[in-house]
Amino acid sequence: MENYDLAIASDHAGVKLKSKIVKDLEQKGLKILDLGTNSEERVDYPDFTHKMVEEFIEGTITQGILICGTGIGMSIAANRSSDIRAALCTSEFMAERARSHNDANILVLGSKLVEDNISIKMVEKFLNTKFEGGRHSRRLAKIR
Repeated sequence: MENYDLAIASDHAGVKLKSKIVKDLEQKGLKILDLGTNSEERVDYPDFTHKMVEEFIEGTITQGILICGTGIGMSIAANRSSDIRAALCTSEFMAERARSHNDANILVLGSKLVEDNISIKMVEKFLNTKFEGGRHSRRLAKIR
């Protein structure tokens, strides 16, 4: 089994942002599992969300990024699995708290909500923030 730092997937509305994020992360030396789509031709976001969830369940990855127009659909689809804590974020502060307080394992971005450069900063914040544990662990146990 190949080792990846994280996986990324998008629908047609997120494909351009996904490409920018992959390029940025690969330049930083991260190994990315790109689960598609790679075209602006219309696709159904649940298909790509399910690919991400399957990779988590198989143990291929422990972190991921999902991107669609608003992020809402992918958040809903991903969070149907009890193994997933997908957080739709629109700021660096939200991305940091998603990790530090909620131990989120998937960052969800809305390509139509936030400028690309801010999205890239949110990815950096998400990937570089550790879960604090403590009182947050107790709270997470109540939703698992």
